[in-house]
Amino acid sequence: VFVKIVYMLDAIIPLISLISLEVILGIDNVIFISILSDKLPDSQRNKLRYWGLGLAMVMRLILLTLISWILKLDQELFVLFDIHFSGKGLILIAGGLFLIYKSTVEIYHKTELANNSDQTVVPKISSFKRLLLEIILLDLVFSIDSIITAIGMAQELWVMYTSVIVAVLIMIFASQPISFFIKKHPSFKILALSFLMMIGLSLIAEGFHLSIPKGYIYFSMAFAFIVDIIQMKTVK
Repeated sequence: VFVKIVYMLDAIIPLISLISLEVILGIDNVIFISILSDKLPDSQRNKLRYWGLGLAMVMRLILLTLISWILKLDQELFVLFDIHFSGKGLILIAGGLFLIYKSTVEIYHKTELANNSDQTVVPKISSFKRLLLEIILLDLVFSIDSIITAIGMAQELWVMYTSVIVAVLIMIFASQPISFFIKKHPSFKILALSFLMMIGLSLIAEGFHLSIPKGYIYFSMAFAFIVDIIQMKTVK
């Protein structure tokens, strides 16, 4: 009995840790999807969120079956200016640049164009397929980073599969409230976009082997979030 309890603990602790990690790492994905869904008509927003997160889960489950290929992405491809580049590094750099570009464009549209009194800005309704493609591309980056982290934390394949499924289900349920909150409070949308820019910078830094602890990023954004809430409550 004692051996069975120890075995269960050896499986449950990594499972809970992985689920927590997947949810934390998935917050930026949920924010990105929520911001993009705001460009669609009301009837399509939930559809985009469910499709985006659903495809993220499918992509991660497929990548888990290709663990040997995923591990090869960590192998060195070439050296440039004494910096060793791997497949994973190149994907992270490309994903980081894409995230910074999208965040910068969104911030520009929400600030400069919105405050431009010389012309009337008509919100442009984007294509569902184009937005879904953007989500898939970013999902690929986050999925590879997440899977490599999961491989380092757990040995059992079923633990990895379960953590991915549970974490994505949690994100699906949380996506609508997060999207509604961001839409209701425009200042938090700028904060969320700034958060995505920081994630993009951290992805690029990781691609160049410059480690930035994610705890610093999440703590700074949590602090900014709390300050924004206090300001919203005190300034009416």
